[in-house]
Amino acid sequence: MYNNMGPQPGMQRPPGNPEPGPFGNPFTGAGSGFIRGGLGAYGERILGSSSEYVQSNISRYFSDPQYYFQVNDQYVRNKLKVVLFPFLHRGHWTRISEPVGGRLSYKPPIYDINAPDLYIPFMAFGTYVVLAGLSLGLNGKFTPEALNWLFVKGLVGWFLQVMLLKVTLLSLGSGEAPLLDIVAYGGYAFAGLCLAGFAKIMWGYSYYALMPWTCLCTGIFLVKTIKRVLFAEVRSYDSSKHNYLLLFLALVQFPLLIWLGNISVNWLL
Repeated sequence: MYNNMGPQPGMQRPPGNPEPGPFGNPFTGAGSGFIRGGLGAYGERILGSSSEYVQSNISRYFSDPQYYFQVNDQYVRNKLKVVLFPFLHRGHWTRISEPVGGRLSYKPPIYDINAPDLYIPFMAFGTYVVLAGLSLGLNGKFTPEALNWLFVKGLVGWFLQVMLLKVTLLSLGSGEAPLLDIVAYGGYAFAGLCLAGFAKIMWGYSYYALMPWTCLCTGIFLVKTIKRVLFAEVRSYDSSKHNYLLLFLALVQFPLLIWLGNISVNWLL
């Protein structure tokens, strides 16, 4: 009954739709579609370029963490032989590349003995802490606080190794290696430390023979690895500077690993 009521006296009629101008309303119709389409394409181009930039830099410096855990028993055995006995490694030290998505990528560790992995460093670090606690217990010095300090000591040693490798690469003009690669290479030192620590528990005097061997083999392994990274990425370099830096890298392994291998309550010693 109220639908047929007309406009009452004193009331204004609601305004109707305005007449479109000669160029149309810029916020409706064809003009709106044109602006939305242009802004959408421009935004997609900006977001696409920024996404590609971020992804390229992430893959350049960090890589995919899952890549470093693609290992099997055969790889672990062969890799430990290369780390602990680099003199016996008769093959090449370069990594195997393959085209993936239009660009070259490296094969995972399960297919390449020279590829870095994080499985062995993490397992070796955990074994290092367990052996350190066992050594303290056999000497009657075990406490939870001492084990915590040894855990921190191991992390500090790993960090120093990573920084040493990073500074060496930067000094040689090859600082673009992925960070996880450097973390993996720095963590391989704990494999030799586990061997020396186990020998010390079984027979104390054997430690003094195995520790120099561990330092020497770790230094040779890292030098061979750095040379592979250097030759792969650096086009021009000073050969004398190159040799001195690699010699320094090998010699630093002796005080660093001896410090990590010294299991005591005072972790600063």
